[in-house]
Amino acid sequence: MTDQVVDTGGVRLPAHEGSDDQFLGRTRELKELRADIERAGLDTLSGRKAPRARVLLIAGRPGSGRTALAEELVRQVEDRYPDGVLRVRLSEPDGTPVPVGRAARELLAALELPAPAGAAEDELTEAVRAALADRRTLLLLDDAAGAEQVDALLPEAPDCLVVAVSSGPLTGIADVRPCTLGGLDTKSAVELLTRFTGAVRITVDPRAAESLVEACHGHPAALVLAGGWLAARPQAAVSDLAKRLRTVADDGTDPTPLARIFRHTHDELPVLAARILRLLPLAPAGLIDPHTASSLAGCSVSAARAALDEFVALGLLRAVDSPLPQYDVPGCLHPLLRACADSQERPGELQLARARMLERTVRLLQSCRAITETDNQQAREKLNAMPREVRFPSPRAAADWLRIRRPALLASARLAVADGELDTLARRLMSQLVRAMVAHEGTQAAAPDLYDVHSLVLDVARRRGLPREEAAALLNLGDVDAQTGRTQDALARYRLALEAGRRANDPYAAGRAMESVGGAYQELGDHDRAADWFGRALAERLARGEREPAARLYGRIATAHTYAGRYGEGLRNWRAAVAGYRRSGDVAARARALSELARVQEYAGRFAESLHTCQDAVEWARRADDVRLQAALQLRLADTLERLGDPAAARLHRGAAERMLDQEAPKDDASPKQDANACEIRSTSSED
Repeated sequence: MTDQVVDTGGVRLPAHEGSDDQFLGRTRELKELRADIERAGLDTLSGRKAPRARVLLIAGRPGSGRTALAEELVRQVEDRYPDGVLRVRLSEPDGTPVPVGRAARELLAALELPAPAGAAEDELTEAVRAALADRRTLLLLDDAAGAEQVDALLPEAPDCLVVAVSSGPLTGIADVRPCTLGGLDTKSAVELLTRFTGAVRITVDPRAAESLVEACHGHPAALVLAGGWLAARPQAAVSDLAKRLRTVADDGTDPTPLARIFRHTHDELPVLAARILRLLPLAPAGLIDPHTASSLAGCSVSAARAALDEFVALGLLRAVDSPLPQYDVPGCLHPLLRACADSQERPGELQLARARMLERTVRLLQSCRAITETDNQQAREKLNAMPREVRFPSPRAAADWLRIRRPALLASARLAVADGELDTLARRLMSQLVRAMVAHEGTQAAAPDLYDVHSLVLDVARRRGLPREEAAALLNLGDVDAQTGRTQDALARYRLALEAGRRANDPYAAGRAMESVGGAYQELGDHDRAADWFGRALAERLARGEREPAARLYGRIATAHTYAGRYGEGLRNWRAAVAGYRRSGDVAARARALSELARVQEYAGRFAESLHTCQDAVEWARRADDVRLQAALQLRLADTLERLGDPAAARLHRGAAERMLDQEAPKDDASPKQDANACEIRSTSSED
């Protein structure tokens, strides 16, 4: 396995000998749950059809096999639900409840339905209920923290079934009887051990196996760790492990069988492996890959990968079904690992491990974005200067990594600001995450995630009283609103950003906010206010001597006046824009501004002037080597010449445009008319 960040050609560890994924035990519980599906509810008994989906609750401590039982039940009955099975986890690995809005987004994504960026929780849950109203779907809500989470996602469709997994009762949801789990029966528990040890070691000493089951209290997670320990030590006797666990129980240091077998397994690991294991709770969203483990422990990626595979064999980790090597920590082990880290690692070491992990994430995101900029010499040089282990072999591999690691990356963003600070590392992480998502997915597709990231920054900035950061976050949120059609929301964001920018005495933020307010009014069709706000932003730029931004604002003012039918004002401002680009030396922008000036002259009926300006624009487009703009201008010249009564000259210019577009055809198969339109200036676009 290469140390390069993405390599989908690796193989997974084989299952333990004798393992066939057959579900063990819980026969009585499964029978009761299946009967409960058919049981008449209180509504049915009173003669009314149940208004909501039936809820089955599987309750038990983490590690009791509650999720495995839920999955087995789903497997047995899923054929009754032709619209499929939806799964969502309602708690983080450390027990923190997942916000209902985030869970609703995951369900909508699984249903391949849109979830508007910035939508409120109620709007998202209503969208989920509406989507499931006419479906026969099975919904598995794993690790629910409380009844409120389940109730918010409960479909109002009696033909749906909800299987909820929780630690306790869901008080408040009507007609729910919990199926409460204890330990496995002895026969099933011994069979579970046999899957790890093989039949011979159990057969030669069945009493020792039963004694070990008793020492583990039949707890499935404890039995898995015990089986993994025995599988790694073929010469060890089952009776020896049972005695050791009883000895540990007698000293009273570890109160539960799971804690006892965990400590026993941890203490026998090599030093590096034990340290990697202790630091795994720091992994965002509980999702670990070799890079995360490597950066946490400060070791090589290959050493980390070997340790992670060993942990899978020992039952300490689960391999995630993914094209990339990924693992997750069982929820029942998370508090044990956290306690182990707190007792054996200094606080400074934990903080340093977290910083190393976030720094590695930043570098991976930089590499992920840089590989999309292969036409940029500076970006290529920066990419080649990066260590090989953080480079991607192709843009496709980078996009796959970004998609697969998305939950962990978003959790990294939350982790970076969890202490309420916006330090340099947190800022870099947020910035690189946003840039990578936009580079690979585009703003529109990535809008919900972008909204979450910018909202995190805004929340911290407001709590910490950081007006500059508040302004930046509000501007970014406003841009997402604007690009997803929520123009009124964007306008409100931009006005708040202007206030924050002024409080911070940040002329750039204030100027950008003014321009964005103008752009929002332009989108709303209020061209007078748009021109006014663009004018305020222009005054700020001129006061600071910023030529190119000022020239762009002249163009935006001209566009607003043109839309309002004030062609004289439009012409005056386009001429100012042309002059500004001439002074700044931006040849391509000058050509585009001349093109728009010619357009407005044509609107004003000044065809001769428009013809002359358009010819100037063609020349500057040629100097800028902008073939598509040249073709668009040639088509405009042809239209103007036809209006002036010269069809022969018009045909010549159309022919020239077609030849230019034919040269561009390998890059874009769009029609000539589409190409011409694509070359028009988007004067309302805001500054990057």
